[in-house]
Amino acid sequence: MSTRRLIAIFGVLGIVLLAGCSGGISDGGPDPTTTVDEQETTAPGTTGATAVEGELSVHLLNVGQGSSTLVVGPDGETILIDTGDWTDDGEGVIAYLESQGVTRIDHLVTSHPDADHIGGHAAVIKHFETNGDGVGAVYDPGIASSSATYEEYLDAVDAHNVTLYRTQAEDSIQMSGVEARILAPPEGYLANEDRNENSIVLHIQFGASSFLLPGDGEIASEEYLVENYGDSLNSTVLAVGHHGSQSSTSEAFLAAVSPQAAVISSAYDSQYGHPHEEVLTRLESRSIPTYWTATQGTITFTSTGSAVTVATQQDAPTTATALRSGGPIEPGTGGTVTDRLVIHADGSETAPVADPDETPPESEDTTATETSEPDRLDVVEINADADGDDAENLNGEYVTFENTGSLSLDLSGWLLADAADHSYTIPEGTILDPGDRITIYTGSGTDTETELYWGQPTPVWNNDGDTVILRDGAGTNVIEETY
Repeated sequence: MSTRRLIAIFGVLGIVLLAGCSGGISDGGPDPTTTVDEQETTAPGTTGATAVEGELSVHLLNVGQGSSTLVVGPDGETILIDTGDWTDDGEGVIAYLESQGVTRIDHLVTSHPDADHIGGHAAVIKHFETNGDGVGAVYDPGIASSSATYEEYLDAVDAHNVTLYRTQAEDSIQMSGVEARILAPPEGYLANEDRNENSIVLHIQFGASSFLLPGDGEIASEEYLVENYGDSLNSTVLAVGHHGSQSSTSEAFLAAVSPQAAVISSAYDSQYGHPHEEVLTRLESRSIPTYWTATQGTITFTSTGSAVTVATQQDAPTTATALRSGGPIEPGTGGTVTDRLVIHADGSETAPVADPDETPPESEDTTATETSEPDRLDVVEINADADGDDAENLNGEYVTFENTGSLSLDLSGWLLADAADHSYTIPEGTILDPGDRITIYTGSGTDTETELYWGQPTPVWNNDGDTVILRDGAGTNVIEETY
């Protein structure tokens, strides 16, 4: 029974004890959790069996100031981590799960008992137990909360006879074709049993790709993870801890994880100031494409084991320090997602996804008359290597475009991006007449009719090669030039 650390539930005050059992314990069948000693595993961030079948998808739901993540394995098995804020009572989460054809939650993970993470637990459990194929098991770090939301969650577990496990470091969740390991909290807990610091930290490995989901872990949790796992925390995608709070995502933690993409879940107008500018600056300094549910809506990562495709509901900047320049999208907004970026799990260069609606290239016999087209924009100069120290001469780095067509071009709202998906939105009212040029500098300055300033705090264009991408207001790639 050491691997089944079962939580006893008492409805009054929602007190959690770490002995005994309640909520329908099965005497037979497979154990949903195992310790590391009971299965062959690799360290987090390393690859076990490289040959994988099917796809893994990770969905960061747009739930506002809260968090909810759906993981769907190659066999359709599901892990649901958190269920959003109590004010929504799980409605948005349930609606999204139904839109994805989910009829069963095989594993419901409570990262920690705060109401912005367990707000829909009771409703989700009731829905899938009464209208679906049930909830397989619930995983909880074992630290109680006195909130009514927490009491309702425990009452739902008890009422529907769902197995509840106290879950800590060295446990694992059994999921076909996927390695899902619990890295924290440790036995004995951290920081005087602070709820945030003792969030369940889940590491998911699928082929060469991996995802790190640290809940609301802060300084103590990150220090524990770095000390105990070090560089093996390396992950393809990082769900930024504690909604991008200033107290999370330290330099040491980022260095250990070294993600190729990051994603933040919080409200657009978060009363807590999430995500914090210091965190965004740290992400930007490492040129990590950063996605935000507040501006991109629900964000999905689909992995083949060797590559991860990022898709969002709404196109918006992914340069961390420019996130707030994107327009908000209302939590719970439905609609499809569009592929934006492909990340190669081996660390090779990422690449934007071509717009499926983009007009195919014209036949070869049109190339001789390209300059006579009524509307045409060309790259005439790319200066990636500024004089001196690039970081000290940001405006020595620039791209110049020329209207080589015969009609004026309205560039308002067009998006300039590099291969890492740093992006700049061209201001409204930017008109380029035939024969005119416009230069976009990386640093700061005062915009004119011929010169625009990105306002980046660090260099964008790689000196050893990059791709200049320009998309029009409809999201169509107008220019994609590699140097």
